[in-house]
Amino acid sequence: MSADPGLAICVAGLSKSFGDVQAINGVSFTVARGELFGFLGPNGAGKTTTINMLTGLARPDAGTIMIGGIDCTKNPKAAQHLIGVVPDESNLYPELTGSENLCFCGALYGMRRQDREERARELLSAFGLADATDRKFAGYSRGMKRKLTIAAGIIHKPEILFLDEPTTGIDVASARQLRQLIDSLHRDGTTIFLTTHYIEEAERLCERIAFIVKGRIVRTDSVAELMQPVQDRHAVLLSVSQPDPGLAEALAPACPDCAVTTAGPGQIRVEAAGPISVAPLVRCLDDQGIEVVEARKVRPSLEDVFVQITGIEVDALRKDKEKPGGEGGGKA
Repeated sequence: MSADPGLAICVAGLSKSFGDVQAINGVSFTVARGELFGFLGPNGAGKTTTINMLTGLARPDAGTIMIGGIDCTKNPKAAQHLIGVVPDESNLYPELTGSENLCFCGALYGMRRQDREERARELLSAFGLADATDRKFAGYSRGMKRKLTIAAGIIHKPEILFLDEPTTGIDVASARQLRQLIDSLHRDGTTIFLTTHYIEEAERLCERIAFIVKGRIVRTDSVAELMQPVQDRHAVLLSVSQPDPGLAEALAPACPDCAVTTAGPGQIRVEAAGPISVAPLVRCLDDQGIEVVEARKVRPSLEDVFVQITGIEVDALRKDKEKPGGEGGGKA
């Protein structure tokens, strides 16, 4: 496979099995230099296995990998100097302080002592961790741990950064700050490969996205192109006083030109190609003694596209988000 100077990552025919389980099956994609590329799928889809192969932590059974123009197929570590890796679970040392962890990582990348100490101070300040410089990592909150893990992954200023589920399991404020940091790295020219099952996060950050399901990529495209089929759709979200699993089905006759689905406990989503009148729906609910607490227009999102393409319901993904521990030790 010849190197393309415009590509940071080029993967062709990648496959990986664990015993009888085919974790990755014939995966191919490219990532341009400076691009923020999203790898989107539920737990068990193959995201962590793919990132492990791209970063040299696992060998593929078949296929080729080019990182920064370097063929890493036979020598997985050949491009280590070009990449930074932020795993889904922290790999830092609990007994070391924030500063000591960063300096240790810098030493592993061959940075001089003065350079790594200066870079560590710079990153601790940029990530809002200056007050925790001398605190042991074990005493950090979960959000602080994710920030320091990302800082460790970029201490050597890599050209290509692999982020595996960077905001899973942390509080809303920390997740927002991490997304801002990722966006800033991207604007500075870093190529970023982001795996996530947070669809709204991918929609907000990424330029292109690959959907992976059961080890196969089912679609790769720009966010704009992926959103095109739902761009002109209209949707209304109704919140009702009495949750009822069969309510969506009961409401369908009152709005025959609409798709009526359950969006969550006590929530009904109505979608159509044109403007939606909520009056027939409200009357139908009123006849059943159910009060509409709120009715609001919603913008169709990448979640809708994901459901259309993969057949996986958003509720299933939301349950995945609540599961601790990532993707089964990297085997899926």
